[in-house]
Amino acid sequence: MFSRDNTDRLLLGLIWGSAIVTMAFLIWILFYIVSNGLSFVDWHFITDNYTRTGAEAGIWPMIVSTLYMVLLSVAIAAPIGIMTAIYLTEYAKPGSHIVALIRFCTESLAGIPSIIYGLFGLTFFVSIMGLGFSILAGALTLSMLILPVIIRTSEEAIMAVPVAYREASFGLGASRLYTVVRVILPAAMPGIVTALILSIGRIIGESAPVYLTAGMVANIPESVFDSGRTLTVHLYMLTTELYTQHDWDMAFATATVLIVVVLMINLFTKFVSSQFSKATY
Repeated sequence: MFSRDNTDRLLLGLIWGSAIVTMAFLIWILFYIVSNGLSFVDWHFITDNYTRTGAEAGIWPMIVSTLYMVLLSVAIAAPIGIMTAIYLTEYAKPGSHIVALIRFCTESLAGIPSIIYGLFGLTFFVSIMGLGFSILAGALTLSMLILPVIIRTSEEAIMAVPVAYREASFGLGASRLYTVVRVILPAAMPGIVTALILSIGRIIGESAPVYLTAGMVANIPESVFDSGRTLTVHLYMLTTELYTQHDWDMAFATATVLIVVVLMINLFTKFVSSQFSKATY
């Protein structure tokens, strides 16, 4: 039989071992991709257009399409998600049927594979609504995809606001709406901003829903009704058309840019959250 001290050491060793294995996988993936793609990332690769003939191999149209997709998706999902979180935490009666229904729907949305969202977007937004393969159809699909993240994270951030804030506001005669807007939301803003930035990372990393709704045209979209190819879809297209070594190099270069963007988003999330926390408290 192990003594208590030996059991503690064994469990601590397992915890450290799991953490080291996780870090090793991350470092291995980063090193493999960046070492193969960083040498091909330059200013021309970032700013040039893309042609399948090989005359140009830049990713600027994909960057613009990705930015359109991110801005439009967040603009659609953020108000719905934040207001739903406010209703669940500040207005709905705890334990009511409507709260249970909303939570069930949110959990169901979070568990649906992204390809299912893509098929739904292809059927409803692209075909039935007549939007065609467009940035708008892709953004509407992705807005449903990120809703659970925004709702649950915003809900947790609002619930973390001390009850004393609410009591003090009500004691001064403020209404519930005034308390929510002027007291609770500013205090919960670090968590809400974190939810939005994490949603941006999710949008950038998705390929299947975008491929089936926004299309794959490698041109700069002139409006949200035009088709566009995001960075992840471009990476998918490159990996399915690996005819030459140049295609391999461009695929690794695109993957390197994606990894750098995601890492920057994660670092920016931590920075913004810390700044909001300092400003609030």
